[in-house]
Amino acid sequence: MLHAHSGLRWLALALLVVAIINALSNKSKNTYLKKDKMINLFAMVTLHIQVTIGIVVAFLSGKINYSAGWMKNPLYRFFGMEHILLMVCAAVIITIGRKKAEKIENLAQRNSKIAVWYTIVLILILAGIPWPFRTALGGSWF
Repeated sequence: MLHAHSGLRWLALALLVVAIINALSNKSKNTYLKKDKMINLFAMVTLHIQVTIGIVVAFLSGKINYSAGWMKNPLYRFFGMEHILLMVCAAVIITIGRKKAEKIENLAQRNSKIAVWYTIVLILILAGIPWPFRTALGGSWF
């Protein structure tokens, strides 16, 4: 499960970037086709699947330990609070942003709304990933 969770992050990140670029490029064209809706939907669904797998991994992982003093340990604090909080917030924000954007009639504004909300989500996810250069967390590329 951990390998699936680690590998799926790349797909989730790629879909987010594609959705942001797509929204920015369609903003000037003033279009919003079914293709655009599907890109945004797949980015959101992939993120939701990623969070669901992450919740399962959290229960199986030894990197989460809520014993006394867990907030003083960088590894336990990151995985027990920071990572979970950032990723769940990202899933909630992408859902809210997509729903708000879908209700906007003006297509340029809809694309702008998607670009803004999805960019916020991308920043949250990038901040919450245990990158390999964060040595105390023991992260890896895959």
